[in-house]
Amino acid sequence: MGKPIVAVVGRPNVGKSTLFNKLAGKRISIVQDTPGVTRDRIYAEAEWLRHTFTIIDTGGIEPESSDIIVAQMRRQAQIAIETADVIVFIVDGKEGLTGADGEVAQMLRKSKKPVVLVVNKIDSLKDEQNAYEFYNLGIGDPITISATQGLGLGDMLDRIVEHFKDSDNGDEEDEYIKIAMVGKPNVGKSSLINRLLGEERVIVSDIPGTTRDAIDSYIENELGKFILIDTAGLRRKSRVKEEIERYSVIRTLAAIERADVCILMLDAEEGVTEQEEKIIGYAHELNKAIMVIVNKWDLIEKDDKTMDKFKKEISMKLSFITYAPYLFISAKTGQRAHKVLEVAKECFDNYNKRISTGVLNDVINKAVLMKEPPTVGLKRLKIFYVTQVGTKPPTFIFFVNDSQALHFSYERYLENQLRDSFDFKGTGIKLEFRERKE
Repeated sequence: MGKPIVAVVGRPNVGKSTLFNKLAGKRISIVQDTPGVTRDRIYAEAEWLRHTFTIIDTGGIEPESSDIIVAQMRRQAQIAIETADVIVFIVDGKEGLTGADGEVAQMLRKSKKPVVLVVNKIDSLKDEQNAYEFYNLGIGDPITISATQGLGLGDMLDRIVEHFKDSDNGDEEDEYIKIAMVGKPNVGKSSLINRLLGEERVIVSDIPGTTRDAIDSYIENELGKFILIDTAGLRRKSRVKEEIERYSVIRTLAAIERADVCILMLDAEEGVTEQEEKIIGYAHELNKAIMVIVNKWDLIEKDDKTMDKFKKEISMKLSFITYAPYLFISAKTGQRAHKVLEVAKECFDNYNKRISTGVLNDVINKAVLMKEPPTVGLKRLKIFYVTQVGTKPPTFIFFVNDSQALHFSYERYLENQLRDSFDFKGTGIKLEFRERKE
């Protein structure tokens, strides 16, 4: 499964952002004593006891009256409940229990999500007794911390990771090729999944943003076993207004991390926008297997040059994923939809490909003979040995005399030689350079 998501919720000025910054290991959220400073949801990666997870700092609330505090807290908590795997409910140990805390606790009790109750601002031993009244919330034993001083965070993190589900189904899921459908809203992701499944499994609507979360569908055929992950469409940041949309972005990024193959779906009538570049750029940075689907091809007036022209335009904008194959389909009519899993399987096979060490070194030695590394400063790169150390993505370590002597253009040359020799179409590959003295 993907990384667990931990949402930090609580009233304004209880220390959510301070705690978030401590867990993230760097100052990301603005920390200020004015309620409502954190207006956006900010997320970061955190790690504890070999567990990596995504932590969300929920936005602050600008209260006008006690009724609005309760209403806004209810909305914030509800979004966190729907999105997070574990909820950290943070309260103020100096101010004590409030009615708003009780409202949220009531919602959290009704949810089936694990909740870790954290009493913040317990800066000394004499403040410990302030935590007792929070037992009245009825959501478990409170853990006392001081986010500013970093006290008690270890115990809190122990409690958080206890709730992460053991990946008992990890081996079972490994049998499946995980495919994430990503793209803007309303490009036809859900329609294509329904076409592949042969049934109306995912809600399909002309209203952008129908899919709020990443939804899994399982399919098995002669090609193998697949998990199709339908993700919420990503809007431009300026258009991400609803709180739940911000969480959808995080879910989409988490789906990309979890996937083996990422399918970028484009609207044939709209082409490529900056948002699509960012979406698939994230998958490219993770060296995922990638393919590009142009949907609604049935709506385009065509001649024998239309497809090549369209492909050329896309390739210019997505020049960083020249290795990705293209498929022009219509999810509505079914045109070429049957080829989607076939091409995705080819991408996955390359993503999972392993090359023998002997053949690998023969290719690299020949590449060096054809084109010597350029001199960088006073040194010239010398490659002693190459070995593949992993798959998903294919990862190669080059043992060299001096990694500082590597020019980026020569690294690109070596990658191209590997691609040309071993057909890594549809997948990112990873090259690492380590120094080894002669």
